[in-house]
Amino acid sequence: MIAIIDYKAGNLASVQRAVKSVGFACRITRNPREILEAERVIFPGVGAAGAAMADLKVTGLDRVLRDLFERGTPLLGICLGTQVVFDFSEEDDGTPCLGLMKGSVKRFPSDMRENGRVLKVPHMGWNQVRLQKEHAVLAGLQPDEEFYFVHSYYPKPADAAEIVGLTDYGLAFASIVAEASFIAVQFHLEKSGRPGIRILKNFCCWDGKNA
Repeated sequence: MIAIIDYKAGNLASVQRAVKSVGFACRITRNPREILEAERVIFPGVGAAGAAMADLKVTGLDRVLRDLFERGTPLLGICLGTQVVFDFSEEDDGTPCLGLMKGSVKRFPSDMRENGRVLKVPHMGWNQVRLQKEHAVLAGLQPDEEFYFVHSYYPKPADAAEIVGLTDYGLAFASIVAEASFIAVQFHLEKSGRPGIRILKNFCCWDGKNA
């Protein structure tokens, strides 16, 4: 069973439909026991870091996520679920986060330009990911694949070795990060068509090792 963590951060039903579309059983849950017993766990989300962290702490799901990370359970972060795994986010006047990975989450500058035009924040729409290394969950992707983004903040890992993919939007930011049995994407897999579904299917078969 694949658990999809429910921490009141949106888009859960669309993630569940995407998982079921590739033939895997899954359950949306905020029950710690069900999550800890799952073979794989998906940590999606949209919304603000402050509210997300508040709910994770109230429910004890912050401790569950740390346990999953330490156990080596295959864990997939999506969008907000990618950001709050770091130490700190600039969102909501500064939000201490889970600290599973070292680094911070930054807001896009408001004065970004590209080819003379002002770039809007949030970064919204289709964009490419430049893969920096191979990873089992990314097997079968083509170099020119595009994915769907909606975000005003981006992760900045302290260790560049954890950056698996970069995306350009006024600056080059980490759009895929990974460490051990954890991999996370800043874009929305469930809204990214065939390449997003490819990554999701790969994760649903992944044993947590990148061999």
